[in-house]
Amino acid sequence: MQSFIVILLVKLAVAASLASILARSGAFQRMLMREERTLAQRLKMAVVCAAIYATGVGTRVVSSRLVAPEAYRALDLGMEGSIVRGLLGGYATGLLAGVLISIPAMLNGEMFSMPLFAAVGVAGGLLRDLAPDKEYIWKLTPFPDLHLYRLLRKADLRLPVFGIACIGVILLAELLRSTIASRFGVNGVFALQAGLTDTNSWLTAAQYATTVFATVLPIRIWYSSRYERILEQQQLRLNEARLAALSSQINPHFLFNTLNSVTSLIRQDPEQARQVVYKLSKILRRLLRTQDNLVTLREELSFIDDYLAIEMVRFGDKLRFIKEVEPDCLDLLVPSMLLQPLVENSIRHGLASKVDGGTIRVRAQRAGTRVRILVEDDGVGIPEGKLARLLESGIGVNNVNERLKVLYGDNYKMWIDSRVGEGASTAIEIPEQAAAQAAAS
Repeated sequence: MQSFIVILLVKLAVAASLASILARSGAFQRMLMREERTLAQRLKMAVVCAAIYATGVGTRVVSSRLVAPEAYRALDLGMEGSIVRGLLGGYATGLLAGVLISIPAMLNGEMFSMPLFAAVGVAGGLLRDLAPDKEYIWKLTPFPDLHLYRLLRKADLRLPVFGIACIGVILLAELLRSTIASRFGVNGVFALQAGLTDTNSWLTAAQYATTVFATVLPIRIWYSSRYERILEQQQLRLNEARLAALSSQINPHFLFNTLNSVTSLIRQDPEQARQVVYKLSKILRRLLRTQDNLVTLREELSFIDDYLAIEMVRFGDKLRFIKEVEPDCLDLLVPSMLLQPLVENSIRHGLASKVDGGTIRVRAQRAGTRVRILVEDDGVGIPEGKLARLLESGIGVNNVNERLKVLYGDNYKMWIDSRVGEGASTAIEIPEQAAAQAAAS
């Protein structure tokens, strides 16, 4: 009796292990993410999973001949695997999987294995078709009391009724297997309890419960893996939406300020106004053409050159721009529109109110496996009280900080230093990533 209980426990461990191995496969995870599959996809799922379960059946068959009749009995999950394949893939998947899984047993003379496995595979497909919602399959639980609790709550009877129906079919399949095994012996179908001399109601209940758990447990494991993938995809879409929203804040803000410059120039100097509009059209063309979140630092600096060409029309010789960028940094990737809000802040808050203007300097250098970018000016500086809340309240700076947070999580640094009357600097440190690496990934 004790050895039989150990075999049942090992069988559950094997079921969990096989499910875990399959869940690690990226191709299998993609199969799980699809609820509607083509015939080719269903057949592929059947073949892949049948190979895993048939290996267990084959190991049991071979070891029973070469080692001992009871060796590796817990590895045989043929019937359970056939039901699972039908539940997740439908009739075709369940039928084909049942046939393929039963081949080692059929070669061992267990002549009822193929009809039984194929039948329970089709039964799993029938349950799938009867499911009011395909998501109910992933919510199956091996605990009947939980289904009864859901039924008594009467919130939605469809899920508990479907769950009870699934457990009923699994128990019926085990009853059929046990009956065939007891009547036809080794020439019928393999069953764990076959050959036991000390059988009682508790052992029978344990055997039936093990079959239910060994069938539902893989579904629960795959559901956890599937749910993690769904959450990752949702988070990715959320991040993309946040990036799009943040980018849409930058562009109108920049456009509004540039158009103000054009307005002031139209009457004073129409030719300069025309040049500004031309520069603006180049900038907008680039913005409309670039949909990527990351661009090379070379492209970003070119964008800043066009932007400052517009600002220098307004400021004249009072505005000076210096670039100190290491050559090996030019092809590294940075977030698009990273520098423009920072340069604009330097002009508006640091240099615009300074009578003799000033200088904006952009530095970029590598720091180990990271790239450090610095935007500094020699303007009027930022008061200490305002500096403390600038990352949260400043429109441009806050926008850049939020975009960095979406793109890099906690793997970035951004800080601002300033001395009143001497100027301000904004530093950013992000992971180094080359354009070639991004294309390869």
